[in-house]
Amino acid sequence: MSHTLSDQELVRREALQKLRSLGIDPFPAAEFKVTHHAVQLRSEFQDVGHAVEGQQPEANVVLAGRIMSVRVMGKASFAVLRDATGDQQIYVNRDEIAPGEDKTLYNEVFKKLLHMGDFIGVKGFMFRTQTGELTLHVKELTVLGKSLRPLPVVKTDDQGNVHDAFTDPEQRYRMRYVDLIVNPGVKETFLKRTRIFNAMREAFQQAGYLEVDTPVMQPIPGGAAARPFITHHNALDTPFYLRIANELYLKRLVVGGFEGVFEFSRNFRNEGMDRTHNPEFTIMELYVAYKDYRWMMDFIEGVFRKVATAANGTAVAQFQGKAIDFGQPFKRITMCGAIEEKIGLNVLDMAEDDVRALCLKHGIDVAPSMGKGKLIDELFSELVQPGLIQPTFVMDFPLEMSPLCKKHRDDERLTERFELYAAGFEVGNAYSELNDPIDQRERFEEQLKLMERGDDEAMFIDQDFLRALEFGMPPTSGIGIGMDRLVMLLTDNPAIQEVLLFPQMRPEKFD
Repeated sequence: MSHTLSDQELVRREALQKLRSLGIDPFPAAEFKVTHHAVQLRSEFQDVGHAVEGQQPEANVVLAGRIMSVRVMGKASFAVLRDATGDQQIYVNRDEIAPGEDKTLYNEVFKKLLHMGDFIGVKGFMFRTQTGELTLHVKELTVLGKSLRPLPVVKTDDQGNVHDAFTDPEQRYRMRYVDLIVNPGVKETFLKRTRIFNAMREAFQQAGYLEVDTPVMQPIPGGAAARPFITHHNALDTPFYLRIANELYLKRLVVGGFEGVFEFSRNFRNEGMDRTHNPEFTIMELYVAYKDYRWMMDFIEGVFRKVATAANGTAVAQFQGKAIDFGQPFKRITMCGAIEEKIGLNVLDMAEDDVRALCLKHGIDVAPSMGKGKLIDELFSELVQPGLIQPTFVMDFPLEMSPLCKKHRDDERLTERFELYAAGFEVGNAYSELNDPIDQRERFEEQLKLMERGDDEAMFIDQDFLRALEFGMPPTSGIGIGMDRLVMLLTDNPAIQEVLLFPQMRPEKFD
């Protein structure tokens, strides 16, 4: 059912019909060829002067964009057009766009039938007004697209209070198309997002690594501890899972002979939503043969430095009032060592029940399904993680937490794993990858026991992956980087929804 039209929407629909009655197509199909964008005009015509009476340069500038404001002053008007690069003022004179006796194009179309939000194309020449504003003097005007709904118009009263700003988060996320139009800073976030992805991709390609694609629908949801979404393939009459990670497929490629592969992977986890979690998100995973997690720390530190600089022109990112310095050497600590520094106890030497009691003492809710490793992780998340503001590698996780990771070469209760933290949250997770198929099978079987205890995030056994390992996988280091969280950091956005063009929301009810 369509919604009830407002008075402004009715006016625009009447204007739409009037344009058609005048023989003007409000949605023309033909290509409109532009010669410039707004940002080009500011540099190319920075030396242009004021208009000289009786002299008009060649109309050599063609611009297209959305009308953002209009000031009608008799037979002459000023308007602001916005294209993909910014705003440009235009000047329209009735006698020039509609010469002779027929003033319809100006009097009817420009003054009455065009509104804020409409798309037009203009051709003319550049000049400066008496106030020095670079302006396009319009000689020809073409209607390119009629807007049937009014854009939000920000108003400021005499006391300086702002009204009707498009700032409500739910509206902004649901109607991102409007958000991008009326809140210019939002567009800059997503331009930076692209620069961040490109800089990381370039760093990996320069190192000689290959970008690949792996399945989104998988018969077994492997590669991470998470609850999956499930779907059904009708032709195969088989259940499939939306991937929670692409790790096991990328390691199959290392088995197959690729020495360095990476993928920007859209992943899906059927879990909670908060400022750092969205059910659909982007992870970059990289796997490099003949390397370990210590090499990966050195390598990825350099990558982050390049990416931060590409985003903002400096390796120091401002995030919620804090300067996050990716230019300095990243701090390196161990998980259990950091906990011991906080509470004076070595949790690795404690029994599971004692670690559980310690969690309860610190007000941490724990479930019976949690093993010792997960309990230690809960302690770390509560006591240590919030204080990790500057980039920090947290190393050497308990064995139970890392079923795809090599046992530590110095302590078999631990694994050769690190997570990278900044601004108090995790942005990367890396291993010396487990390539012993017998050990890997035993780890999967331990995960199965956790699943039987009620842990719905425990991993499934992937028999094909085990078969691949039995053919032999070289020593390998892998890392997953949460790209959305990294973009949050480098664009100073406190919520993941701000850096996703269309974050998941409860379906909207229409009239």
